[in-house]
Amino acid sequence: MTGVRLPEPRGPLSAALLAALRGPDTAFPPVPADAYGDDPQLALYVLYELHYRGFDGVADDREWEPRLLALRAALEDRFLRALRADAPVGPSDTAGAALDELQLEPVGEADGSPSHFLHDHGTLEHAREYAALRSLYHLKEADPHAWVIPRLRGRAKAAMVAVEFDEFGAGRADEIHARLFADLMDDLDLDTSYGRYLDAAPAEALATVNLMSLFGLHRSLRGALVGHFATVEVTSSPASRRLAQALSRLNAGPAAVRFYTEHVEADAVHEQVVRHEVVAGLLADEPWLETDVVFGIRATGHLEDRLATRLLTAWRDGRSALRANHVTRPSRARPREGT
Repeated sequence: MTGVRLPEPRGPLSAALLAALRGPDTAFPPVPADAYGDDPQLALYVLYELHYRGFDGVADDREWEPRLLALRAALEDRFLRALRADAPVGPSDTAGAALDELQLEPVGEADGSPSHFLHDHGTLEHAREYAALRSLYHLKEADPHAWVIPRLRGRAKAAMVAVEFDEFGAGRADEIHARLFADLMDDLDLDTSYGRYLDAAPAEALATVNLMSLFGLHRSLRGALVGHFATVEVTSSPASRRLAQALSRLNAGPAAVRFYTEHVEADAVHEQVVRHEVVAGLLADEPWLETDVVFGIRATGHLEDRLATRLLTAWRDGRSALRANHVTRPSRARPREGT
């Protein structure tokens, strides 16, 4: 038993997939044309989750079932085509320039950043919604990036392992970042169960997690995964500072504040290691992957911008950013995650 239940379907494709996982073979309808829609993103998320913890009632060996892998490949192809169209890379684009662009920190909320909004205007309920959506990744923080380690060598591998060592608590279970995020959720009176808020998460949130799994599971996309990882580390420290200040202002609790405070200093250090050792080491060994690194950076930014638009449009209109009929109700007597 994984303790993770299958989610609610969001369309004909995800309905057929969930039916197939629950019982006898079911014919799959065509992959929807909109790669970013709820139906294909949920289907892709479910297929990827078979490589993480799986689901209650779904046999472990279905992770490698050919028919499910064929469906995953079709969804990935549509997703990648959309990302390459929306996050194009020119022949003269360089990883260094793309990373420099990430360090140009806009001033104020006008840049469309949820961290700016939460810092300046956010309520406790906004913070709870943000944490609930981010829990889809943070309760398995660093796991997708670990897949790239056997695909690297030399400087890049050594530096990647060093950063991941910190992400996984430097040998201490209670310092694993996924556990620290569970502590944050606990302070915000959220259910810390792994995958609990999957049904509440819109397609824009699912896509940000699916991107990591896509890049992590494919050796051919190792450069894109490094670009994604670099983006996370470069942008994390200033955003984490704003989020820590926001949660402190809202009296969210010490564990909630600590999660982001820890990331302010740690990710400032990680940024330098990733940029000068992971990225530079990879490109020293495999310079032909530079376009893929830039693609990883740009695709990450594109999907984060889509999620930011979803959040800020709803919050500025006085609405919830969660899917309809889903709320972050407090849940007492819940298990701890992240250990």
